[in-house]
Formats: sequence, structure tokens, C-alpha cells
Amino acid sequence: MRAPMIGVVAVLAFLLAGCRADRPAGEAGEGGVAQPQGDAAPTPAPPARYGIGQVPPAAAVKALDIDVNPRGDNLPPGRGTAAEGARVFAAKCAACHGAKGEGLATFPKLIGRDPRDFSFAQDFRLVKTVGNYWPYATTIYDYVNRAMPLTAPGSLTPDEVYAVTAFLLAENEVIPRTAVMDAASLPKVRMPARDHFVPDDRTGGAVFR
Repeated sequence: MRAPMIGVVAVLAFLLAGCRADRPAGEAGEGGVAQPQGDAAPTPAPPARYGIGQVPPAAAVKALDIDVNPRGDNLPPGRGTAAEGARVFAAKCAACHGAKGEGLATFPKLIGRDPRDFSFAQDFRLVKTVGNYWPYATTIYDYVNRAMPLTAPGSLTPDEVYAVTAFLLAENEVIPRTAVMDAASLPKVRMPARDHFVPDDRTGGAVFR
């Protein structure tokens, strides 16, 4: 069987060599890629723009640009108290998080200060809440405003979001129950866990994209 096999290999090698020798200039070579020729025109550069899409109007960008950072930038006009927030929470939040913010099923617990020593690294079973883990009061507003309630995110008014934020802060013993939360007072609230986080000193601009 060795001699016939050698003959087959020789014939294949001859045919392949002939294919390479007879290939017209510019025809696709190995892998289907055209082989460059000396007189071939260079590949044109891609256009700077493809004419797809459009520049969004400023109003559309503003409607989407609603995030609130740790400093409180972008907080809107409005105000709310813990008493007002208790009513909003009962109507629109308690179904998932419990009447007292204790958490239901897979929905997280929101209220509770223990552990007060931030000992999560020593016991991973400890439950993180707004009161014992959340670093910035302003980003409570941001999250509630953009993502809650789960069934209708973004449906709360600024006053309702300020009120829910005030309710959560008061229930977690961070602010007095009579405190009014608004764009001026909320950034001044210092969360109990604040010093356990690295300061976010990003300011935006080209390097922040």
C-alpha cells in the first residue's frame, strides 16, 4: 500500500503547484484573500462619517441626562419629608421591600443599621442596607429616581423621590424625622458608612467618557 500512496501524494502536489503557477494576477490566494500586485490601487480610507443617525436635540439629551452624582450635581427642584415619604413608600415600595423596609423574597432589605462597625469582610452573611452600607445620600435619590418602583421605573415625581429618600434616611437614623430633603440639604447628609469608601473625585470631561 505504500507505493500507491506515494503516487497519490505526488499527483496532488503537482496539481497544487500548477494551480498556484496558473493563477491570474490579483486572483484570491490562500484563505480567499486577494494577493496585492505592484500596480494595484491602494485600499481607500473609510469615510469620516457614514451618514447614519442624527445629532440629538439638546432637549432629548437633557431628558436622559438625569443622573445625580455623589456631590449632588443634577438634583432637581423639589422637596420631601420622612412623613410624606412614608405614604409614598407604603403605596409604591412596600409591596417588594416590606412595610418596614425589611425586604421580601428576593427584594433587598433597606432599613437597618446593624452591623454598625462595617464588619462585612469578617462575615459575608451580614445584610447590607441603606443604613449600614450605602455611601452617599445623593445617590439614594439617583437610584430611586431612575430605577424605582420596579414596575414603573422613573414614574415618581421629584417631590416623591425626595420624600422616599427622606423616609429611608430617617428610618435608618441618619436624619431627624422632621428634616426636609431638597437639592441643598441632601448633599450635606453624611452616611454612616461614608468613610469606608474611596472618594469619587471624577469631574467629567474628555477623560471621563
